[in-house]
Amino acid sequence: MAREVLLEVIALNAWYGKAQILYDVDVDVYRGEVVALMGRNGAGKSTTLKSIMGMLEKKRGQVRFIGQDISRLRPYEIARRGLGFVPEDRRIFTDLTVEQNLDIGRQPPRVWPDGEAASNWTPDMLYALFPNLDRMRQRLGGQMSGGEQQMLTVGRTLMGNPLLVLLDEPTEGVAPIIVEQMAQAVMKLKTQGVSILLSEQNLHFARAVADRAYVLEKGQILFRGSMQELVDNEAVRREYLSI
Repeated sequence: MAREVLLEVIALNAWYGKAQILYDVDVDVYRGEVVALMGRNGAGKSTTLKSIMGMLEKKRGQVRFIGQDISRLRPYEIARRGLGFVPEDRRIFTDLTVEQNLDIGRQPPRVWPDGEAASNWTPDMLYALFPNLDRMRQRLGGQMSGGEQQMLTVGRTLMGNPLLVLLDEPTEGVAPIIVEQMAQAVMKLKTQGVSILLSEQNLHFARAVADRAYVLEKGQILFRGSMQELVDNEAVRREYLSI
């Protein structure tokens, strides 16, 4: 049976002002897989995710989600189609509680193109996924640690019942124990049928969760293959990941 492509990024170019950041980036994500977009700081990883999500006005190329062209849609229109985004800077509501932050992300249940029901996330399901949040349901977002805020941001995105999640630098600036918990959460999400495209520098984390990998350098894809192929390719890791 042929695998189902959820996300296709074709010849994506993007600019900040007059500065071109992405050059003909091609990426695809299939149903039920985790894909890592790797590279150093400034390589273009976050710009790629933001461009997919419709957050950059100056771009060229095509983005297709579940067979439909979303290249010219606004971020909220893309989110309503089932594409979730977890930003690196988290953007939680600091003056709202954990429960209130989760409730804001709520969207109706979804179905796959073949009619199969997708996961319908509830707060209780998210508390089971992130036990830390269960213990602080009434805590204000501004009183949480960076790692706890990261979990809350993921949880809020999942309340939108996404079919695919763009996860931007989930391990950046969080404690090692939170990194391990995040890895466990990503694997649980995969078992729930959620596909993930994550931008990441942490090879240990990516190796634990990803099926395939792309490596970006100066806005260009310079490696694509299985996660194991990247792990085995010392030349690529040394040249583009500083590992």
